[in-house]
Amino acid sequence: MEYFAGVSDALRVTFVQMMLLSIIAIGIFIIGMYINLKKWSMGSTGYGQPPSKSIWAFPKMLMYQMSQHAHVHNQSVIETIVLDILFQRRILKRSPLRWFMHFTIFVGWMTLFAMSGAMFFVEMTHMIAERLEFAEVLPWFMDPVIFRQLLSVPNDIFSYILLTGVIIAIFRRLFVAKVRESTIAYDSVLIIGLAVITITGFIADGIRTGRFWGFGIDYQYAPPAALFHVVISLLFCIAYIPFSKYIHIIAIPLALLANKGGE
Repeated sequence: MEYFAGVSDALRVTFVQMMLLSIIAIGIFIIGMYINLKKWSMGSTGYGQPPSKSIWAFPKMLMYQMSQHAHVHNQSVIETIVLDILFQRRILKRSPLRWFMHFTIFVGWMTLFAMSGAMFFVEMTHMIAERLEFAEVLPWFMDPVIFRQLLSVPNDIFSYILLTGVIIAIFRRLFVAKVRESTIAYDSVLIIGLAVITITGFIADGIRTGRFWGFGIDYQYAPPAALFHVVISLLFCIAYIPFSKYIHIIAIPLALLANKGGE
């Protein structure tokens, strides 16, 4: 872990610097969510009542809505989470192809994000353990090299799942007339961004491992390829979410929980 990536010896990005960049991206995400939360809390909390000025109004109202025994739809929170949020049955009833696209993007994206978080945790834990000289007591799978190997196959599987969803999204925007006519620049930016992140991830891994996704590019370009992929992933998939249409991955589940589902 002497360096994470870089385009030359003079432009190396150390592991610590990469972690600082990650913290900055997370910080931008938190600020964006604070702005959204403040905006969501500006409405009235009841009929005839003045608009709220507290940022806690929205969380309190959400908890109140979720606690009601009968509110619009009388189903449990667990059922809402499993069927409406995770399985996305509302989309399935409207269009099986659109559901498959959303489901593959959701599952691929969230699983890869979770595995990246797990890898980050293992690397940080191991680095701290080495500094404090207790790395030898860590479980065998907490070694970053071993843990990365354990994630290799799942990473490939869910990367292809994500790629499948992205290809379907691009196909629909290009060749389905109704979808193409309703597409705006805002939608295109999201799809293009997600496609770039997915493809650069495959290319960076292909260069590092020598697989066909590397397109025969020399191994010396593996570090900068990985750096490019990780930086745009941090900026687009974390920092940009609260300021983009991708906020729906947070807003829609909250709305479903407040309404106890939608079926």
